[in-house]
Amino acid sequence: MIISFKDNTPIIGKHVYIAPTAVVIGNVTIEDGASVWFNAVIRGDLAPVTIGKNTNVQDNCTIHTDAGMPARLYDSVTVGHNAVIHGCTIESNCLIGINAVVLNGACVKTGSIVAAGSVVKTNQIIGPNALAAGIPAQVKRRLAANAHERFNQPVNNYRMLSREYLGDASDDADGVQTTG
Repeated sequence: MIISFKDNTPIIGKHVYIAPTAVVIGNVTIEDGASVWFNAVIRGDLAPVTIGKNTNVQDNCTIHTDAGMPARLYDSVTVGHNAVIHGCTIESNCLIGINAVVLNGACVKTGSIVAAGSVVKTNQIIGPNALAAGIPAQVKRRLAANAHERFNQPVNNYRMLSREYLGDASDDADGVQTTG
C-alpha cells in the first residue's frame, strides 16, 4: 500500500517490487530494482527515507525516522526479516541481520554486517568492512574489502525473487509493481 502524507507521495523507481501487504508512507524514495516484502512498513512521515538500488527490505521490517533524522539505505543492502532501521544511514553492500536494530544517527559503513539480533546504538559508527554483533553492537572483526561479494547473494536472490513475483514484467515496468 502506498500512502501520501501531507504533501509527500512516495517516489518509486523502475523494476521495484512492493508486496501487497507492505506499507510505504510519505516522503519515501525507492530506487530502481529495490524490493519491499510482506508486512514491511516504511514511514517517511517525519523525515525522508531513501531506499537505494537493488536493496531488499524483508518481511516485517520497520524503517522510520524522527524529525531531522532521515533514514538512508544505499545500494545493494539486505535488511533481514523483522529488522528496525530508525533515522540512520546504511551504506552500500551491507547486510543487516534478522531482528537487528539500527538507531537514530548511527551509520553502518560500506561492506559491513550487523549480526542477527544486534542493536547499533544511537550515533554509533560501524565499519567499513566490519562484522558487528551484540547488544550493544561491537565490532567483532574486520572483513576483507571484497567480503561483501559473499553476502551479495541475498541481494541477488531477492532481486530474482522479486522478478518472479512481478511475472518478469519488471523489464517493462516504469514504476511500482505489486501482486494481489
